[in-house]
Amino acid sequence: MAINKHHAIDPDKCTACTICITACPVTAATRKFRGPKMTGPALTRLRKLVSDDDPMLDYCSNCKTCDLVCPSGVPISTLNMLAKNEYYKTHPRKSPADDMLAHSEKMGKLITSIPLASTFANLGMTIGKSVGMLGAMGISSNAKMPSYASESFISKFKKIKQTSYQRKVVFFSGCFINYNQPEVGVDMVKVYQKNKIEVAIDENFVCCGSPMVAGGYIDDARVNAAKNAKLLKAWVDKGYDIITACTSCGLMLKQEYQELFDFEGMSEYAEHMYDSVEYLAKLHDEGEFNTEFANDSTEYIYHAPCHLKVQAIGRPSMELLPLVPGIKIQEADAGCCGISGSYGFKADKNPIAMKVGAKLFGKIKDSHAELGVCECGTCRLQMENGSGVPAIHPLTVLRKAYGL
Repeated sequence: MAINKHHAIDPDKCTACTICITACPVTAATRKFRGPKMTGPALTRLRKLVSDDDPMLDYCSNCKTCDLVCPSGVPISTLNMLAKNEYYKTHPRKSPADDMLAHSEKMGKLITSIPLASTFANLGMTIGKSVGMLGAMGISSNAKMPSYASESFISKFKKIKQTSYQRKVVFFSGCFINYNQPEVGVDMVKVYQKNKIEVAIDENFVCCGSPMVAGGYIDDARVNAAKNAKLLKAWVDKGYDIITACTSCGLMLKQEYQELFDFEGMSEYAEHMYDSVEYLAKLHDEGEFNTEFANDSTEYIYHAPCHLKVQAIGRPSMELLPLVPGIKIQEADAGCCGISGSYGFKADKNPIAMKVGAKLFGKIKDSHAELGVCECGTCRLQMENGSGVPAIHPLTVLRKAYGL
């Protein structure tokens, strides 16, 4: 659905009902954050008149639970992010981690382009944790940091031999899949080929900008958004649907660009954007989804990411995965995991993130599941870190069920 940018971010639509405060996982976990309503709509009206000195802005994780529950449709989290961007124009950053985590694409490109660089980078992170180096940079020693892959997804993709089909999509892989877990992207291509879909990529895509926005670097995100919006519209104009396999990327490209920026063609391509599993569920609704699965007796527990919920596309993974014969899968239904992109990696935010995710961690442990399942990469890291149970993407479950 197209979003009217100027109407959507009007703080005066807020009726001060406080539903967002009662639903906010960060407010429930710490007194350091006064809540979405006060930090977003309420103070947005006053900042230009009084002061922009509001350090509480930094505690909004941009999980978007407030947007999900708001009865007036106010994008409260976006108001928070806009205010954070303005705040850091005149205030110093808390730590070097802010810039590094917001611009992770730079490091990913560098490491995956140099032979053995990933090995040394991953070893460096391990050593850095143990000697306190990461802590000095503002990164928590308790967080499970993503390791770098030795080969990017784009590099792996070029080696995959596809059959050409009439149904074609372009895949926006995003930074996490491209540089940290390229196997998820490979799983997606294999599963889509099994469903007679040809997958294209565009090497000109850049980071969606979600970590930049969450870190208060909206001006940097605008530069990336201008590039991506033009490319995405061009693919749609050629008849391609757009697929993401990261819920944060999908939300950013489809919805947040329209809330934050005003580039031409965003609403047109947004109508052709799908989460990777959502697109397969669409095929299932049309009677075209391949259900020739092998038996899978694994016990799984599924966690729905916050950035999936706010897209209002249901739970496509919980529609498709139960179709696999013998599968045992339950939904955790335990709220936010706490990681919120890079929020939980930061030293001052990690205790909050772990408290937010405690209910989920308990549910996973009590389920005795062998594997967690989630569409979001950093959510999977948080699930593993808090419960000790490995977590995988739903596409990985499907690829296994297809025997690929």
